[in-house]
Amino acid sequence: MNEHQKHTEFLRECLLYADNSQHQQLDKGIIQIQRDARCVWRMVWLMAMLTALAGVGLGYGVILVDNFPYSTQPFIINLICTLGVGSLICLVFLVGLGIVYRLRLDQRREECRQLVTRLLESRLGKPVTPPSKTMRAAHFDEQHGRTSRLANEVGNSSARIESAVQG
Repeated sequence: MNEHQKHTEFLRECLLYADNSQHQQLDKGIIQIQRDARCVWRMVWLMAMLTALAGVGLGYGVILVDNFPYSTQPFIINLICTLGVGSLICLVFLVGLGIVYRLRLDQRREECRQLVTRLLESRLGKPVTPPSKTMRAAHFDEQHGRTSRLANEVGNSSARIESAVQG
């Protein structure tokens, strides 16, 4: 299970704490999209195997059969080529469809995050900013100040170098 799937399962588990029908519909939608995406990626694998099989069939004929195009029946060559091109076209289409399903799942996950956030806020109240975050912000401001001072110094020194070169 990769990180994307772990995060999705965690969000689905968080939805179980709500007894709202919207949460249940969102959970069912996520399950359906995941099922459809798995089906599409299995088909991608199948089409990739068929494309490779057609490539191997043509490669075998070209490399190992003497006088290949003339010694075999044109029907077999046409069948192998049709299989390869058809599975390649399906492969491209299915990869695009898999990407669409992934984008839909990401959209549902974002809706799920928003609902879980609202659920937590309704049960626990507004989040309190931890002190470590304010310390990180102060450190960032300190670093940003150093960066801007350094940029000003570099800018001034480059102007001096340019004037010395021209002068």
